[in-house]
Amino acid sequence: MSWAFLRDLLSGVNRYSTGIGRIWVAVVFIFRLLVYVAAAESIWKYEHDEFECNIKQPGCENVCFDHFFPVSHVRLWALQLIMVSTPSLLVVFHVAYRENREKQHHQKLYKSPGEIDGGLLCTYLISLILKTGFEVVFLILFYKLYNGFRVPRLVKCDVRPCPNTVDCYISKPTEKMIFLHFLVATSCLCIVLNLSELSYLICKYSTKCDLKRYTEN
Repeated sequence: MSWAFLRDLLSGVNRYSTGIGRIWVAVVFIFRLLVYVAAAESIWKYEHDEFECNIKQPGCENVCFDHFFPVSHVRLWALQLIMVSTPSLLVVFHVAYRENREKQHHQKLYKSPGEIDGGLLCTYLISLILKTGFEVVFLILFYKLYNGFRVPRLVKCDVRPCPNTVDCYISKPTEKMIFLHFLVATSCLCIVLNLSELSYLICKYSTKCDLKRYTEN
């Protein structure tokens, strides 16, 4: 899978972000995107081929794998990365709209099209709420699908067409567990950064509005 579009998107958003937003971009790009591409993707590359059960009953191994891994970890992470990054497109589109509007009117309508104020502030806040929401939803989804943030060495399966309860073994469970905890930790860090930036912007512009109202009175 090519991640060039996501990389370009994060680079573009970085121009319009606050200091906390730039830290978020760095965390997503370095600790999530690069780790995913460089290491995590290869660890789960042959997860189905390396999943073994102590029985050769036709179909048993396949249904057991599907039962314990209804969605591949690595594909769910890829979807998570895409979903938490795309709300930033709202900010990029809003800035592009401002720039296009200035070209159409042939005059300066904004102090700076990329300055976070007015309508762009609302768009930015909505993007932060969406990113935080997606992060939380995917963490809950991971927890529900895999019965917690863990990778067991041995799972017992009694799903038909298995004739009885069979033992199935997951390859490289310790390595997978380390990366799972790392990616969950970075996801939690991104939630904290998003909430911090949301609080910072709300406090900053609330204070600005109060001072403006006070000076006018």
